[in-house]
Amino acid sequence: MSQNPIAETVASLMPRAKAELTELVAFQSVADWAQFPQSESQAAANWVADALRAEGFRDVALLDTPDGTQSVYGFLPGPEGAPTVLLYAHYDVQPPLDDAAWISPAFELTERDGRWYGRGAADCKGGFIMHLLALRALKANGGVPVNVKVIVEGSEEQGTGGLQQYAEANPELLAADTIVIGDAGNFRLGLPTVTATLRGMTLIKVKIDTLGGNLHSGMFGGVAPDALAALIRLLDSLRSEDGSTTVDGLASDAVWEGLQYPEADFRADAKVLDGVGLIGEGTIADRLWARPAVTVLGIDCPPVVGATPSVHASAGALISLRVPPGVDTAEAIKLLEAHLVAHTPWKARLELEVVGQGQPFQADTSSPAYASMAAALSEAYDGQEMQISGMGGSIPLCNTLTSLYPGAEMLLIGLSEPEAQIHAVNESVSPEELERLSVAEALFLVNYAASKSA
Repeated sequence: MSQNPIAETVASLMPRAKAELTELVAFQSVADWAQFPQSESQAAANWVADALRAEGFRDVALLDTPDGTQSVYGFLPGPEGAPTVLLYAHYDVQPPLDDAAWISPAFELTERDGRWYGRGAADCKGGFIMHLLALRALKANGGVPVNVKVIVEGSEEQGTGGLQQYAEANPELLAADTIVIGDAGNFRLGLPTVTATLRGMTLIKVKIDTLGGNLHSGMFGGVAPDALAALIRLLDSLRSEDGSTTVDGLASDAVWEGLQYPEADFRADAKVLDGVGLIGEGTIADRLWARPAVTVLGIDCPPVVGATPSVHASAGALISLRVPPGVDTAEAIKLLEAHLVAHTPWKARLELEVVGQGQPFQADTSSPAYASMAAALSEAYDGQEMQISGMGGSIPLCNTLTSLYPGAEMLLIGLSEPEAQIHAVNESVSPEELERLSVAEALFLVNYAASKSA
């Protein structure tokens, strides 16, 4: 990285950043009280609030959002007449999944092979540390040239929409000229990238009932309708023979124009086993960024250990549908529900419950803020040109902010490059990526302030 005063300052702050990320990762802040104590999330929120106060933020508040979680807000005033930039991250994390599969404990930041491992290290506790590093570097080199608002969400991973609802009820709170979402990532480690599109999403619980109770499979099997078999057949209807998502009436043929994702790179990133084929058709970018994708997240049925020879009376599943840009999530939900009703076999009783949803997002990459970010990323990454990619994941808040502040420019950057393995076991962050992106964010704020005063 070319050395300038901001870069030198960030480099000097990296030991402190590691210590702080260690503290923040230690909170088991999964926003699902059935799995982890609510006190862990509250403690993480308080840590974030204290960090903002220590940096001189005013009006720091823990916002009680309608879904029962807390988001943390703070305001740092800049020079008179300066534009306002909103910086976003979230402190809640995915559950660790399989503790035994973690090489080091999920909630203990551990350095290994040049990376820092721990749940939330990249997604997105590291994103908050990135914001702190950028602001500290600016304060040490002449001051922060813009007004800064920070919002750190407490339930992004759950998709329950608490912050979205709070923002809609208090639209003045997060108003800004530009919004930097620190919850995306570079397309490849070391390749500076902004994310221009996000898929929306919905979660639907499915329950099938066929009998008043389980029955002996020898006495009744072959005639009595098996709820688990009905569920399997229903879920199979959501994919074609090649694995493409098939929801009746939902288009699945859009094409991605722009940065492409080589198949060999994808297979390596996704750790696809040798000889196993990929699903769907079209380019990798088409399938990831421009088309819908259905995933069965879980099934309620007896485990193999302890199973009895029974015809099952009930079975359930949780289904995720990722919704591509240009498609309204509410309409996609209607199509998915209609599909599930139409494809339920044997007139089985079907119950559906939508438990989360968010709209897809598409940024205006021609906005002036993108020029400021392009210059900043190029300097931070030694002259490499900024790339623009899509992302298959969802950040529902983006569309809420776009609708509330249609004049605001929005950029998505972050630490979740492929090697980070977010949402999987052994999540990690590259400290070099954290350092470079912190420099880039600081340079962006300088560039953006200059562009507004020109």
